[in-house]
Amino acid sequence: QVTLVESGGGSVQVGGSLRLSCAASGYTYDSRCMGWFRQAPGKAREGVAAFAIDGSTKYADSVKGRFTISKDNAKNTLYLQMNSLMPEDTAIYYCAATTIRAIFCPGLSRYEYSYWGQGTQVTVSS
Repeated sequence: QVTLVESGGGSVQVGGSLRLSCAASGYTYDSRCMGWFRQAPGKAREGVAAFAIDGSTKYADSVKGRFTISKDNAKNTLYLQMNSLMPEDTAIYYCAATTIRAIFCPGLSRYEYSYWGQGTQVTVSS
């Protein structure tokens, strides 16, 4: 069984920073293919940042230059450093992973991810 647990969310003011963490456990997920998604009230879940299978990173245009995805394989933990936060970044943030031995990483498309965390709330106020 795979478990993804996010932490690090909270309330910040415009321009502030937060670092989200996602602790992964289990044996049937592919640590190469993990990503961060977010869902604001009344909106669809959207990709924020993700790893490609070659280890490169992908970002939504709205967060490029402000967010950084990283991971510590020794700790089985995925991170999302968020800087220069804006009110439109307010959402529940989820981490996601594919099943083991993925042929490709889905990137910012949510449909191919098999495992999801419970989410952590990020609220940015002006």
